[in-house]
Amino acid sequence: MDPVYFLLLFPLLPAVLLLLVRNDKVRTATVWASALIVAAGSVWMAIRYYSNDFALFDSHENVGTAMMVLKTLFAVAVVVYAVRRRRWWIVGLVVLQEAASLWFELAPGHQVDVPLNLYVDKLSLTMVLIVGVIGSLIVLYSVGYMRNYHKQHAEIKDRRPMFYFVVFVFLSAMFGLVTSNNLQWMYFFWEVTTLCSFLLIGYTGTEEAKRNSERALGMNLLGGLGFVGAILYTGLTMHSVDLRHILQMGLSGWDIMIPVMLLAFAGMVKSAQLPFSSWLLGAMVAPTPTSALLHSSTMVKAGVFLLLRLAPVLSGKPAGTMVILVGGITFLVGSIVSITHSDAKKVLAYSTVANLGLVVACAGVGTSEAVWAGFLLMIFHAVAKSLMFLSVGTIEHNLHSRDIEDMHGLLSKMPMMAILITIGIAGMFLAPFGMLISKWAAMKAFIDSNNVFIVLLLVFGSSATLFFWTKWLGKIVAVLNHIEPVDKNFTVEEIVSLVIHAGMTSLMCILFPVVSKFLIEPYLFYVFGPAATGNIISQGNITVMTLMLGMVVVIPAALYLFMHGRKEKIVPAYMAGANTDDNRFFVDAHQDPKRMFLTNWYMQDFFKPELLLKISGVVCTLVMLTVVAMTLGGMLA
Repeated sequence: MDPVYFLLLFPLLPAVLLLLVRNDKVRTATVWASALIVAAGSVWMAIRYYSNDFALFDSHENVGTAMMVLKTLFAVAVVVYAVRRRRWWIVGLVVLQEAASLWFELAPGHQVDVPLNLYVDKLSLTMVLIVGVIGSLIVLYSVGYMRNYHKQHAEIKDRRPMFYFVVFVFLSAMFGLVTSNNLQWMYFFWEVTTLCSFLLIGYTGTEEAKRNSERALGMNLLGGLGFVGAILYTGLTMHSVDLRHILQMGLSGWDIMIPVMLLAFAGMVKSAQLPFSSWLLGAMVAPTPTSALLHSSTMVKAGVFLLLRLAPVLSGKPAGTMVILVGGITFLVGSIVSITHSDAKKVLAYSTVANLGLVVACAGVGTSEAVWAGFLLMIFHAVAKSLMFLSVGTIEHNLHSRDIEDMHGLLSKMPMMAILITIGIAGMFLAPFGMLISKWAAMKAFIDSNNVFIVLLLVFGSSATLFFWTKWLGKIVAVLNHIEPVDKNFTVEEIVSLVIHAGMTSLMCILFPVVSKFLIEPYLFYVFGPAATGNIISQGNITVMTLMLGMVVVIPAALYLFMHGRKEKIVPAYMAGANTDDNRFFVDAHQDPKRMFLTNWYMQDFFKPELLLKISGVVCTLVMLTVVAMTLGGMLA
């Protein structure tokens, strides 16, 4: 069987098996085997199709019919749920979306022929590797995590069979989404991921989880409505729903801005850009594997994947301007709001929204330099952010808190977890890790394309990024005296997944030029032509980055050699009173016992995050409405 079809179909097998299995040992063995097979299958596909610029696949018409039937059943199920919950706005979106989709498929859609429904190129292969490898590691991690989760939360009904069923269906849908050439097929998989995210966010069944899952469902249905609008427009006016053909028409001078704008809107909603970021932030109520799956490797990457696919036809167009501004504002605001939170998962959520905004802005610029930067940002973000989410989940199970303040002295309490999460944090902002390199490339691309305003947003947003990551890092690496390590309540699955994540994050520092040369630049060559791959990374910059990489190794080694064997006297800190026991307790001048504590400044009164999010949401909405009006005005003129 071809690896494309294998990855589409195989995850459905463990999905059904895990829905039926109740024995924990059998479930564990099934997840282990299935995760390894999915990861190996994604690598197999990458090797199989690497030598091709692209590959196209046909499929039988009955597959499209089956998708239509399944999509209708999904819509009926959602409507029944929404009516019971009195969520009439969800009912309206589903009915409008499904009615338009069914009408097109049953009437004019028969006149539109897409002979080749699946399409694989270097961008698709990159996403397949992200979904297959990172997604499988998250699923593997979830085995031990979910077992401990239900031990610590006995009040929550154990619905792990449903959880694993949805997760593997999710992976199958993502493989279908990133390899679809037929817009109707892509839309089907797009909606499956929306439904799966709704089920995963609402896993605990609490009222808060239900509200947040409904918000995610409603907002993504709104994006899906934009997707349907693009299908209707291209099908009725261009007689095609072949994405590759439509993009080629746009590059040849055809005016395709209306469908591109609608697809870009769908991509921005899926990637949680302002004013739609609240759906992704609400996903924090779900267990950690869900957060990692939605934020790092799959759900949100579907949005930026589509925008990067559209990037060549966004460049220099009003729709591109819309994407640039929304992405840039989201990056700045998400970075600033991250400063104001001490909840680790919220910091990761807002920083995810921010980094996705930067990828979105790169896609809006649409030049080869910008796409190179966005491509690399997407890869590094998937690996490092997944590592951090999973690390926070394990830390929370051991410290019974995910507050950054409670991670003070984590190096003394949980040395291994401190090292792992530090690698993740370093991967997000320190040289020579890829996020910093990608931001440098993005800045160069913005400057070269004369987007000075976006350069300012990038500079101030990156400064905020530095602030909140260093605050967190400082808490972790503090060394406390007389602290006993907490119980190492780690499962084999958690350790294996986290160590591989950390190794991949570190390895990518060394291999990013290889990734650029053999994965990103061939894609740019095919899309933009031979001139696109010239001098993206100069030899001088490669030399500087190599020296930085060397310093990352040399400095810790030198410190170790200098400090090895030295015995230093530990002197208690003076705390304006009589110290007792150790550095953490003292008696003040009134003979009252006090405990010393340190805390970060979160600047909530200064930045006022709720107000900032509301204002920026309104600004981004006005940007989108203005561009829509300009585009429609141009078409009607």
